[in-house]
Amino acid sequence: MFPKLYAIIDAASLSARGGTESLIERVCDFARELAAGGATLIQYRAKDLSAREMLMHARELRRIMPPEVKLIMNDRADLCLAAGFDGVHVGQDDLSPESVRAIIGPKRMLGVSTHTLEQLKAAAQTSADYLAIGPVFGTVSKVNSDPVVGLDGVRTARELVGPSRPLVAIGGIGAEQAADVLRAGATSVAVINALLESPRQSAAHILGILL
Repeated sequence: MFPKLYAIIDAASLSARGGTESLIERVCDFARELAAGGATLIQYRAKDLSAREMLMHARELRRIMPPEVKLIMNDRADLCLAAGFDGVHVGQDDLSPESVRAIIGPKRMLGVSTHTLEQLKAAAQTSADYLAIGPVFGTVSKVNSDPVVGLDGVRTARELVGPSRPLVAIGGIGAEQAADVLRAGATSVAVINALLESPRQSAAHILGILL
């Protein structure tokens, strides 16, 4: 069963918060707290780091996370394999879904971000295991974000992909909006900023609302 909470660790957001710990320590501590709060699907996103740094972080995340926590690498199929992650999530400007599938094979998870109905229709024809639609609401976690799709966009997306394919909603979603997003048709809500403060408690709170 696809988890209702899709937690995202954004290295840039953690880096911006400062502190005495190294970034890799902050990333790993954050992941531990998410898992302790009940998160079982976690994506690692580090768009500003070098491939070497990303791989170092990813390998440490895989080492410390229990196997029941599925780890998804943002963008990089090669680093997913090198770190032993469970899947890859790609956007519209990354490798095509089928190119990624050829790299990661049939067993690892593949997700695709979409921002328009045309993109969603195209992604639905690929071998992606789940599709993401957004931003549902306004978000500050992504520079030059696409126009919001709103709850109506989530409803339309569900109609397009059918009842069985997992649909992840992303963008500006917090505890207050999570239940409405699921009622609109999403299988799961992807959350970034709403987890930054007290990640264990925040994850548990959102899951309590959704379960």
